Amino acid sequence: MRALSLAEANKIITGTFASARKRKAYALAAIVLDAGGRVKAFQKQDSASLLRFEIAYGKAFGALSLNRSSRQVLQKAKEKPAFMQSLMELSDGPLFLEAGGQLIRDPSGEIVGALGVTGDVNEVDDLCGIDGIHAAGFRADVDFDARAAKRLNIKVDPPLRDPRKK
Repeated sequence: MRALSLAEANKIITGTFASARKRKAYALAAIVLDAGGRVKAFQKQDSASLLRFEIAYGKAFGALSLNRSSRQVLQKAKEKPAFMQSLMELSDGPLFLEAGGQLIRDPSGEIVGALGVTGDVNEVDDLCGIDGIHAAGFRADVDFDARAAKRLNIKVDPPLRDPRKK
């Protein structure tokens, strides 16, 4: 298993915040977890509200726990509430059921960590996070074609779009 370096984690967060500036997003917070679910880096932009660490952590940890975006973790919770309740009781970390958590993959598709982004609407959190993952030279689940997704057991999200853009 390839380890995510601190420099790479910080580059993901820097790329996420650069995307937020470009998209004119609200103040964000972003966290990078390593593949074992431990915090590698966290930053919160000026004016980001309280509890952003906990929310971002819960999004990233949820994505990592189920090997899918936190958007899909939320969907799973809607489809199978008893399963998710059991999972929450077993989990050694928080599971925050909102979009904004993305898996970080190397070019071969191996999961090397997860990113949690919070502060704007779910779609913008996800879009900024995916941009941040790309800025550091990694791949998100959306970067794999259908064949690779099947081989890697990737649960593909529907296409994302910024809801503020017409």
